[in-house]
Amino acid sequence: MQKIAIVGASGFTGAELLRLCAAHPDFEVVLATGETQAGTAAADLYPSLAAQYPSLIYAEADPAALDGCDVAFLGLPHGASQALVPELLGRVGHVVDLGADFRLTDASLYPIWYGEPHTAPSLLAEAVYGLPELFRNSLPGAALVAVPGCYPTAAALALAPFMRAGVVEPGNIVVDAASGVSGAGRGPKPGTTFCAVDEDFSAYGLAGGTVDAPVGHRHTPEIEQAISMDSDGSALGAMDDVSVLFTPHLAPMNRGILATCYVRPTADIDSTSALSLLSDAYTGEPFIVVSKRSPSTKATAGSNTAHLTARVDPRTGLLIVVCAIDNLVKGASGQAIQCANVALGLAEATGLPTTGMYP
Repeated sequence: MQKIAIVGASGFTGAELLRLCAAHPDFEVVLATGETQAGTAAADLYPSLAAQYPSLIYAEADPAALDGCDVAFLGLPHGASQALVPELLGRVGHVVDLGADFRLTDASLYPIWYGEPHTAPSLLAEAVYGLPELFRNSLPGAALVAVPGCYPTAAALALAPFMRAGVVEPGNIVVDAASGVSGAGRGPKPGTTFCAVDEDFSAYGLAGGTVDAPVGHRHTPEIEQAISMDSDGSALGAMDDVSVLFTPHLAPMNRGILATCYVRPTADIDSTSALSLLSDAYTGEPFIVVSKRSPSTKATAGSNTAHLTARVDPRTGLLIVVCAIDNLVKGASGQAIQCANVALGLAEATGLPTTGMYP
């Protein structure tokens, strides 16, 4: 059995990690920390976990307590992993960070998009970007994995096949995406209470130089980075050539991401050939469904599967690619386990559901 530690296990992604690890035949959770919930039983905070974890108590985070663990999953607020990861490397076999601290390869982007400089920039080159369908070859044996954000996962899965095929313009890409409220985390916020979200649909993180989002949503450079790299991590072209206008929306649902991406083709393609290109790119992928059906978040709920489709609008000439995922599974915890499986040399799909819950 692989010994698993989950640091930050009291949040939604941590609870999802606990749920998925419970079904993993090779994982044994030996430590779950939760700074704000230390001393609390996991079953009291999340009764859904009671059957599998009747006696699990959230502990305080202590790097020494992780010594000898095979995998440490980190589900921490932005900035916290930068201080912790240098202490964990060497103590544990693999660090799988679900936060944004090691996703960007260029340290100079962190002050611009996250408002503060990176405190461990030397580790950015060591981190492997954990989107297996696009960058699988870098994952085996990886000591540090940076799990993509939920929005970048959906956008990159939709756009990367067309970028890599060289059939679309790299500039003026539009990504319009909506997320369920769980993407905002477990902590209470004025804009994510039931009364604020129910019967509402709103955009946030708008680009345009406002005080709350001076350059737009912080996932923008991550999307640009992911779709501008080949499978070996090399650049498809100059990063300056890739530009994405990303607008996220908050939808009144618990789970899910629906990303609708617009890009202009440079080749003579129609809906049939676009769908064929997308299907060929993901042939044999256990967690990808490509279909003529319009993807829905409900179809992905609880699963690690992404649903995609593509169309070319004959009137405007634009290519439209749509991707739906569960933001807590393929967009976070499920993808983290998928990466850990590859890093450990296990079968990639081990312990991960491919079918959604319906209704």
